Amino acid sequence: MVQAPEETVNKENMPRILHPCHEVAEHENLIWVCDGAANVGQIGHAIGVLLTNTGKGRMCCTAAVAAGSKPHVEIAKKAKKNIVINGCSNRCASKILEKAGARIDYEIDISKYLRKIPTLDIYEADVEKVAKIITEEAQL
Repeated sequence: MVQAPEETVNKENMPRILHPCHEVAEHENLIWVCDGAANVGQIGHAIGVLLTNTGKGRMCCTAAVAAGSKPHVEIAKKAKKNIVINGCSNRCASKILEKAGARIDYEIDISKYLRKIPTLDIYEADVEKVAKIITEEAQL
């Protein structure tokens, strides 16, 4: 589990409630992630959470876009910037946004930086390594 930086943790140990995607899309970098059943998919998910918790963007529901949810497709189309984190070269998250007609401002394939392994176990160092690459390359 990814630990949020100290400044994002609610001091009363209550969950931090995010603004709904449709309210912030035009002013936020929206983060669309792979959540696949391998280390790189799980790392993609963890990076989305980390970037959201550190204020670099707002993770939104990739599955809802894939399901054709009209509000979510519109959110993707009006985003300030769409950041897509793919676990591997299949580019599933990117293909979902492309099929929905949304632009992609930045995309990454985690398997270019880490070996894809059929495990759900991930390492914080891998999450931080790839998150740093995304932050720099996507200028977040």
